Amino acid sequence: MLVVGGGHAGCEAAASSARLGCRTLLLTGNLDTVGLMSCNPAVGGIGKGQLVRELDALGGLMARITDRAGIHFRQLNTSKGMAARSSRVQVDRQRYRDLMKRKLESIPGLELRQVSVSAVNVSRGRVAGVTTDLGQRIGSRTVVLAPGTFLNGLIHIGTRSYQGGRLGEPAALGLAESLIRLGLRTGRFKTGTPARLDLRSLDLDRMERQPGDASPVPMSGRTRTAPRNRLPCYITHTNPRTHRIIRANLRKSPLYSGKITGTGVRYCPSIEDKVVRFADRKRHLVFVEPEGTNTVECYPNGISTSMPVDVQLRMLRTIAGFGHCRMLRPGYAIEHDYVHPTQLEPTLETRPVRNLFLAGQINGTTGYEEAAVQGLLAGVNAARRAQRKPGITLSRADSYIGVLVDDLVTKGTDEPYRMFTSRVEHRLLLREDNADLRLGPLGNELGLLSSGQQRSLGRKRRDFARAMEWLEHARVRPSSATNRLLGDLGSTALRQALPAIELIRRPEVGWHDISHVASGAPDVPAPVIRLVEVEVKYEGYIERAKRQQDRFRELEKVAVPADIDYSRVPGLSTELKEKLTRARPDTLARANSIPGMTPAALFSLHVFLRAKRR
Repeated sequence: MLVVGGGHAGCEAAASSARLGCRTLLLTGNLDTVGLMSCNPAVGGIGKGQLVRELDALGGLMARITDRAGIHFRQLNTSKGMAARSSRVQVDRQRYRDLMKRKLESIPGLELRQVSVSAVNVSRGRVAGVTTDLGQRIGSRTVVLAPGTFLNGLIHIGTRSYQGGRLGEPAALGLAESLIRLGLRTGRFKTGTPARLDLRSLDLDRMERQPGDASPVPMSGRTRTAPRNRLPCYITHTNPRTHRIIRANLRKSPLYSGKITGTGVRYCPSIEDKVVRFADRKRHLVFVEPEGTNTVECYPNGISTSMPVDVQLRMLRTIAGFGHCRMLRPGYAIEHDYVHPTQLEPTLETRPVRNLFLAGQINGTTGYEEAAVQGLLAGVNAARRAQRKPGITLSRADSYIGVLVDDLVTKGTDEPYRMFTSRVEHRLLLREDNADLRLGPLGNELGLLSSGQQRSLGRKRRDFARAMEWLEHARVRPSSATNRLLGDLGSTALRQALPAIELIRRPEVGWHDISHVASGAPDVPAPVIRLVEVEVKYEGYIERAKRQQDRFRELEKVAVPADIDYSRVPGLSTELKEKLTRARPDTLARANSIPGMTPAALFSLHVFLRAKRR
């Protein structure tokens, strides 16, 4: 099989395909930028940390490399309960890229080649390979396209615009035209990035220092060595002077002059957009993030811009600590084509062209994490198709990955799609701490896990079972030492013996507290302790969530024929009939995800399917 693109989606697609035994060729325009972080040098975040943990459970590369390249580890959403916590890791950008390329080069059956692709070749409705810019035809049974922002990319800096997929790299023009000729509907999105600054030119004493967590939590379940925080980040803010300069130069911004027509990322707007949309705000956050331990370059997160370079510099120098900043690279906006994802199967295969799979920003998403999980899923399914095996799909009841794919293929997107915990109905069950237990068995069944990963998964299951058994059988008896400890924790004293599991249900009492007052506590690692505490403390909520999950699974069992004529289904509005005809959901659960679907309409569809089967 062929993979086109060496970004995060392409890397995971190629690695998963090769591990499944396919002869895999990854084609990229520049071998020096394989695994490059084009925007912020960080992995994870709210909703994204869960994606990376799930990717890791399925044998993906991102989490493991993140831990090795990490320089600043933080847990986000800690005040919103254990189920909502998400990990974020600042990484050494250069080291991450080097480690990713080295890993890909070491995988048997995987070859990397520097060449640009200009067209997808098709024979009798099936992909037959690709044609390069040099006119070379490369045949393949399956193809994964992961071109990122290169698809008809157009870079904007002030009044200047030029074709490019990334600053200093050419766009993929012929490939975009090829997809349109194949019958795929495309749209236009926009994203952007801030200027990069010389950290030595900043006055860090005028900023708030943001250290990493005291006890860093690794991103990968395979990481055995505790990660270290190597560098701090810093926080500063824009101010009214900054905003005045931006407002005075809005006519020079391609976003407001009309030059940019693509839809931008609503949850990550440019600083121009923030100043206009939130005119009452006196300041906006800026996170100063080092790009590595061997560079002076830093990333000022929160102020992406496409203003002219001179305006960028004037604006930056009004920010506290940035008064004498030196700009190493300018900020810019980039427009790129994407394919409307409702033209995809849940396997990420295109409907117009069989054996052609799409992954990453070409499907209308934004973010390294969203791209990487799509890459793994597309790579697995392309490999299995090449081996004449059935494809796999993930349910939104089982994973954040399943939610992401289901949202894309059933609902589509009219803006760059970003994952959030709020999109996930069963998020209490789909946590970071249990991602390996949820998806590890599937990764093992598919053949994506190494023998070491399999042993690690089995060990965690056994440790969890031992810990739960001890909690259920150990008893904590009232004593002066026990009640003194409980008093220090702000908990009620004991008057009679209790099972340890009852005591740990108290919000203020943790595993380590119990182990001090009850004998025989098993020695289990920190990830297992976190899992045990969540499962016990949230037990009632988890049981209720499982019942909701079971009801959803019942809908998943009801298949919807691909050739169903929705115009004949009574009780559906004309709008719903059109949406269902476009999306072609394969189960009632996916039909239920269609925007505008009501309980009454779903019931009508269910009744129609039962009558059709009879």
